[in-house]
Amino acid sequence: MDSTPSSSSSSPFDMVSSALGRYVPRGGAEPAAGRADADGRGEPGTGLRVPDGSVAGRQDQILGVINLDRDLRVIRSNLDAPVFAGLDAVAGSPFVDLLPPGDVPTVTRRLRQVLETGEAHVARIQRLRRRDGSELVVSLSILPAAVPQEGLTVSVIAMAKRLHLYAAETAIGTSLDIGETAQSLAESLLAWGDVAAVDLDFTVWTGEGVTGQAQGRIRLRRAALVPNRAWPEGYVTPGDDLPGDASRLLAQAVRRDDAPQAIVIPDRKAVERVLGSPQLIRALVPGDPSAGVACIPLVLDGAPPVVLGLAEIWRRADSPFRDSELFDLQELVARTVHHVDLARQHQREHKQVLALQRRLLPRMGGNTIEIASVYQPATPDSAGVGGDWVNSFPLPDGRTALVVGDVVGHGLGAAATMGQLSMEARALLSAGLAPDEVLEHLDETVTLLDDTESGLAAGYSALGSTCCIALYDPVSHSMALSSAGHLPPVLVSPDGRAGPLAIRPHPGLGAEFALREPFDVHTFDVPSGSLLALYTDGLVEDPSVAIDDGIGRLADVVSTVHPWDALPQAARHVVSALAPPHQRDDVTLLLARMIGYRKGDTATWRLPARTDAPARARALLAALLRQWHARDGTRDNVLLLVSELVTNAVRFATGPITVRLIRAGHSLLCEVGDTGNGRPRLRRGGLYDDGGRGLYVVHRLTTRWGVRWTDTGKVVWAEVAR
Repeated sequence: MDSTPSSSSSSPFDMVSSALGRYVPRGGAEPAAGRADADGRGEPGTGLRVPDGSVAGRQDQILGVINLDRDLRVIRSNLDAPVFAGLDAVAGSPFVDLLPPGDVPTVTRRLRQVLETGEAHVARIQRLRRRDGSELVVSLSILPAAVPQEGLTVSVIAMAKRLHLYAAETAIGTSLDIGETAQSLAESLLAWGDVAAVDLDFTVWTGEGVTGQAQGRIRLRRAALVPNRAWPEGYVTPGDDLPGDASRLLAQAVRRDDAPQAIVIPDRKAVERVLGSPQLIRALVPGDPSAGVACIPLVLDGAPPVVLGLAEIWRRADSPFRDSELFDLQELVARTVHHVDLARQHQREHKQVLALQRRLLPRMGGNTIEIASVYQPATPDSAGVGGDWVNSFPLPDGRTALVVGDVVGHGLGAAATMGQLSMEARALLSAGLAPDEVLEHLDETVTLLDDTESGLAAGYSALGSTCCIALYDPVSHSMALSSAGHLPPVLVSPDGRAGPLAIRPHPGLGAEFALREPFDVHTFDVPSGSLLALYTDGLVEDPSVAIDDGIGRLADVVSTVHPWDALPQAARHVVSALAPPHQRDDVTLLLARMIGYRKGDTATWRLPARTDAPARARALLAALLRQWHARDGTRDNVLLLVSELVTNAVRFATGPITVRLIRAGHSLLCEVGDTGNGRPRLRRGGLYDDGGRGLYVVHRLTTRWGVRWTDTGKVVWAEVAR
């Protein structure tokens, strides 16, 4: 049976490749720059017949075809049209000889990919080299050769200027990164010259607003330069600031009479006369062959118009700019300058969001815990950064809070919501609330911030935000944890065993579609040397694998962190090992290594709620403070404040009473717990009152004090300087 596929089953690319194959001469390839003779019949041996009206037909022809073998060498070609003059696609020559050196790796990779996969690569803007060193802008498509031929069929369409205008405008607006936007503009402008550069006002580059520039304060930075090649020493390349004199000169040139307009300096002598400085010539003139330059201002319409920067197109003096070309250049820049301004605005928002998120990142750990964090924003093409946050901070009672969260979406709105939730969580935790109570308050907050429709219309939504809160107690070496829809933390035990913590799933914050259920509190033992990883989904999500597999990979990588490894370097290693190559979401990671207090630095007693409890507490504390060699003044203060706190516990609550003393750095932390649920309040006693001065005494003796709530009551804590 004939196995040749029928035409009905062929793909459109197969049919195109077959048609292009018939367009190429079969008798071998003649030199690609061959011209048809004047009567319209092709030169002998070319195999190409030009239709009637041949002269006009050849002038308008913009399609050429090259067949390649599997070694990417030219088999035959049809580049007879005048527009392709100078392209040497000779049979047997490597196709890459037609490419600028800097494009060889990329185009070769695309050619190999089409050979291996059989999938066409179409309509890519590309430059081809002529034998005289000039370049031609084409739209290049790579297709598998039609059966029974092997190899590749490469079509090249010479980009007419008007077609190039449309293609360039479409390409330039695809990125919100200001550097990539400037690079796309420069690449598009290269169709009119040999070298193209885009220089932006420094405030535009940094994302600030531009309302006008005062003469003498101009500062231009080179944002893009093409083609990519080795430039002479002293020449301004991307990222470099233009010399001050050059900035003022160029700015004045395009703002004559306060009206931004294009200028042309036709040859090198004129350039040298205008610049007048050898240093400026080395900085701005790309080389002897490219002497003439057209400067096109990037003007943002307004009253008055604002110049964001300027584009420079250099080319040889023997090829002067025609008026029609200047018109096309100005039209292209005018059509695309708003993309530069959008990128500037995005850059500004990007910086604001980054500053906010950097502000929220943990600063350091403490004596009982070591902290390291990494925040890696998504690429600018992902609409910026915003919703992820991670934070850690010591609580006044000696514990440490670890918080991670994610607001749906990106941008400044998501970052503002993130900041509000993060700060509210910190305030509530510092006030002594438990993790589940904090999540209940955050759940109410997100329902007040916005609703689903308004939030998503702005590119983010507080509803559905996730959050995980963990409180580390360095005395009991335990952790209390609550989660609202967040991925489970990964815990590595001191013996190296690693895995996600088993926590009950709960919907995200403000999830009205779910049944309203209380948040759970899970308690885990975290011995000294344990390592906890809190993260956001951008670190473990991969479209090609299940989320559980991503979490498993995280556990495997974190388990390789050695107890002696520096935690900041370890955190960066984890992110580099797991972050996807094409990052679509922010990546956030916090590593916390538990240290805890040594057994000799803490002491705990349980006392019955009797009238002799204050005296017993003083006796026990006095003996311990002598053992710790506490100063007399410190010992007296601790004994007095603990006596007051235990007295209040006996008077206003029921037993048992728990007394705990912790030696923490340069202070002593005293805690008295009871089963009462009333909140102690500080008030100033009257002159003749018999009582009510206990908390006032505590307040005067301590550096700080407060209350935290437990499942069985409350704990009043107070810190005394040693």
